[in-house]
Amino acid sequence: MKNIPINKPILDDREMEIVEKVISERYFVDQSFEGGKYVMMFEGELGSYLKAKHAIAVNSGTSAIIAALLAAGIERGDEVIVPSLTFIATANAVRAVGARPIFADIDEYYTLDPAEVKKKLNKRVKAIIPVHLYGHTANMDELNELANEFGIYVIEDAAQSLGSTYYGRQTSTIGDMGCISFYSSKVITTGEGGAIITDNDELAEKLKMVRNHGFDREGVLSGYGLNFRMQQISAAIGYEQIKKLPNFLEKRERNAYSYIKELEGVSDRIILPPIRDNSKYNWYLFTVRHTKRETVMVTLKKNGVDSRIYYDPPVHRTPTYASQISLPITEMVARDVLSLPANPIVSEDDVVEISQLLKQSLN
Repeated sequence: MKNIPINKPILDDREMEIVEKVISERYFVDQSFEGGKYVMMFEGELGSYLKAKHAIAVNSGTSAIIAALLAAGIERGDEVIVPSLTFIATANAVRAVGARPIFADIDEYYTLDPAEVKKKLNKRVKAIIPVHLYGHTANMDELNELANEFGIYVIEDAAQSLGSTYYGRQTSTIGDMGCISFYSSKVITTGEGGAIITDNDELAEKLKMVRNHGFDREGVLSGYGLNFRMQQISAAIGYEQIKKLPNFLEKRERNAYSYIKELEGVSDRIILPPIRDNSKYNWYLFTVRHTKRETVMVTLKKNGVDSRIYYDPPVHRTPTYASQISLPITEMVARDVLSLPANPIVSEDDVVEISQLLKQSLN
């Protein structure tokens, strides 16, 4: 039987060799302000790829969002607008700094709807966190315009969207700060890790302090911080992974458009991923909407194909938040989304087979 995972880290001898080099050097952590040799190497490659001034590596995508919020001065009593159709870490990071997540509904692309965000704005709101879910790009022009009007931060949650572009700009580089995840299932991995991207020198200094217990570049304890440092082994893996990103993205795009070709004849019954104008997705996930998704998942599993539901319940309906607010689009989408594998190990023949299984489920 086949085994087609929803996502899987892809590594070869280059990652093995650099990890062995780090181990041979007995160089695992570095408490310096700049993060150490391999962290700096990885940050340099990442920043160059994104055409960003600063890339600050940390130990997880969640840490990245918390660090960005702390650098922005978000604190108890503040509010931050987030979507509910996202991984719970987006909202939990807001709560971790003492602020309150305010859930707003999404648009037809499964990302924050600026019109809904505007309804939630008040004097307590200090930031907006648009999530580029599945690699789909949020409406950054309108969200930035709202943020500028109200004098608040835009912190992109680009955990799933490394390589996606909006009007030619990389996600994570369009707001004040952008947060990336390198968890093992992401488009590239460091095992576990994250990064914050910014072109703002002052924010970059604060972020480097936050990730290292609040120590400044002179080694003086100058503010609040935590241990968000990325390990040297993780950074070394990332240094090799980022070089492979263009090839990974090319294969994901090939698979996504193969799915579209195979399924466009039944798009009245299986809703295909909506593609925003002037955007290019990384196709972290190929997410359809299917009213019989549980039945489809059983069929796919029997045929060795992994598929997932991201996310049901949405965050505002989880026991952690248990909110009674109504987010009709979020709740409708959460009821029938189904993510299919589009990762680089998926072949075009696999896509055809998976598509046939989906079409058969309509009978």
